[in-house]
Amino acid sequence: MARVLVTRPLTEGGTDPLLAAGHQIVEPEENPLSPASLVTLAAGCDGIVSHLTDRIDATVLEAGKAGRLRVVANAAVGFDNIDVPSAQRLGITVCNTPGVLDDTTADLAFLLILAATRLASEAERDLREGRWQGWGFGDHLARDVHGATLGLVGYGRIGQAVARRASGFGMEVLHTCRNDTGVNGYVPSLDMLLRSSDVVSLHVPLSESTRHLIGAEQLAVMKPTAVLVNTARGPVVDEDALVDALESRTIFAAGLDVFDGEPSLNPRLLGAPHVTLLPHIGSATIETRTRMARLACQGVCDVLAGRTPPNTVVPTPPPA
Repeated sequence: MARVLVTRPLTEGGTDPLLAAGHQIVEPEENPLSPASLVTLAAGCDGIVSHLTDRIDATVLEAGKAGRLRVVANAAVGFDNIDVPSAQRLGITVCNTPGVLDDTTADLAFLLILAATRLASEAERDLREGRWQGWGFGDHLARDVHGATLGLVGYGRIGQAVARRASGFGMEVLHTCRNDTGVNGYVPSLDMLLRSSDVVSLHVPLSESTRHLIGAEQLAVMKPTAVLVNTARGPVVDEDALVDALESRTIFAAGLDVFDGEPSLNPRLLGAPHVTLLPHIGSATIETRTRMARLACQGVCDVLAGRTPPNTVVPTPPPA
């Protein structure tokens, strides 16, 4: 019987594949696990079901390999919390959960597009804090979403799902990514997309090439009426540069579901004008989180049974 570490509680039914396969589930009381505890537990388990907040670095992987560790399944699409090259070197399979959260995350991205563009958070705050004195012709004036140009940075499954939603609002949709997609609306450079878009939505994985992809230089070329939305990873945006841009009215508004260093939050964001903030809830529906948990657990089961999971992470080679 294999031992599988589930680093944090999953939604009800999420561990069903592990139970059906007869594996022993190790669920620690410590939440979140300290790095030292993660190393200790990894050494005694055949598989790990991790979360994006668990740092599965070389130390954890080497401790696991010295024991019996064969697979790490991240209950997320992103896997920047896992040292994938080290896992590959040690012969440990890494899995993630692509596909099952695309539509839910796209819904959340479009929620932020609407909320940020219409300044909904500021309007609600005025209402809740007693500043609203009744309907006024010039009060809470924002921007239109319908008919606007949406620029997607990254055009994977989630980006494409956002594009489908945008069509219902009569938006022109542009996109840019590393390779020409051959799809109508492809723009060859980030700079060109930023200059042309009324709303820019980020859908790229975190890597060294995308860290602070959006900084002061990129914000400066955006329209002063433009809105930036990030549901990818927090470090893709230079948050200080974003606050500077909001305060100087270089751009109109922003909507963020992810943050650099989360759960710690840049205090400047809390006081910034025209910003909508959500606590990383892109995939947070019961149905989607359960599908994510089951897919991660099934990946562990596949590896332990000698199968190659379809959701195995294959490291992306560096650009030539």
